[in-house]
Amino acid sequence: MISPALPVPGPYRPLHAYLDGRFADSVVLTFGEIEDLIGFALPDLARVQPEWWANDGTRGIECRAWTQASRTAKPNLFARTVLFERDSI
Repeated sequence: MISPALPVPGPYRPLHAYLDGRFADSVVLTFGEIEDLIGFALPDLARVQPEWWANDGTRGIECRAWTQASRTAKPNLFARTVLFERDSI
């Protein structure tokens, strides 16, 4: 039996909806664009620790925004961007 997915936390639902609604397999967003979507500044750790963008839920609840949209996150901290790629099935 497959367990139901945990809900995407409220603050990150706009990011989830945006990524889930994109047809492109790859979406690149700047930190500023992500902040515009969610309506608040990303935590400082998101800007300095690639682990914040972990795709397995070990870091925090925010990863549900992209993992439940069937995406993986690959940050480029120097460029302040994140590549969200569709999971291959």
